[in-house]
Formats: sequence, C-alpha cells, structure tokens
Amino acid sequence: MSLSWLPNAISILRIALIAPILTLILQGSFGWALALFWLAGFSDGLDGYLAKRFSWHTRLGALLDPVADKLLVAGLFITLAYTQDIPVWLAAVVIVRDVVIVAGATVYNFFVRPVEGEPSRVSKLNTALQLLFLLSVISRAGFGWPEPIALTVLGASVLVTVVISGVDYVWCWSRRARHGE
Repeated sequence: MSLSWLPNAISILRIALIAPILTLILQGSFGWALALFWLAGFSDGLDGYLAKRFSWHTRLGALLDPVADKLLVAGLFITLAYTQDIPVWLAAVVIVRDVVIVAGATVYNFFVRPVEGEPSRVSKLNTALQLLFLLSVISRAGFGWPEPIALTVLGASVLVTVVISGVDYVWCWSRRARHGE
C-alpha cells in the first residue's frame, strides 16, 4: 500500500491545528500555543520532506501546503493584532500582500495557465522572517522574551521583505502573463 497520501494528510492536520493555536493565544495559554505552533512548523517540514524524498507530489499537495501556511500566518497576524501584541498596520500589510498574491495566482490560473508554485528567494526569506517574528511575539507575550528591540528589528525586517516580495510577485507574474508563460 502506498503512503503517497501522507503529505496531504499532514497538511490537513496543520490546517486543523490553526483554530486551537489561535484559541490558546486568545485565552492567554502561550506555552500550549507555542507547542502547537512548533508542531505545525515541524509538520510543514515533514510533509515537504516526504513529498520530495519519495516523490509523493500531487496537485492537491501543491495547493494544500501553501494554503495551510497562509492560513496559519494570516490567523496569527490577525489574532496577535487583535490582542494588541503586534501593530494592526503590520498585520494589515502582511494580509494585503497575501490577498494580492492569492488573487493574482487565481486570475493567472484561470486566464493564463495553471500556476506552478515557485516562491522566490525573497519570498522564502519573508516567510522565514514572518514565522520567526510570530514565534518571538508569542514567546514575548507568554514568557517575556525576547526583548522588545528584537521584535522591532524583526517586525521591520518583515515589513521590508513583505513589500519587496509583494512587488516582486506582481512584477514577475505580470510579465509572465503578458508573454503567456
């Protein structure tokens, strides 16, 4: 029996972890929220490893993995802005970028050709900085660490890479659409 379904099941599990993580943050249970956040991060690495290692790539998996990531990140930014642990404007910038990317990918998929997921280097850096920032904010809220200056530097880094990667996506995909690539 093939286990090629396993990466998709892990992505679905990651989506299922989002509501409990957000609920725990709203309840002030930051230790448990961090534990589930780490589990979600580990599962993201695990499903990617399994898909690559055993060639268990599917179209569903190519969609589920980034959807799980975007839902987790968006949910955390919205929740942490609601709890006033991060500025609302930063959450808004992150969410707007993701909405633009998802809307652009949807339009491209229907009017040009199916989208192949190929995040740029700056987008990968942005994702890593967002996750580190969110991890740090949750840790600061629950345990008083790291120092506020670290959150300021990480938040500024997230802002810069959000803008650069958002512009990069719009520029590259617009060029591809014009050339029918």
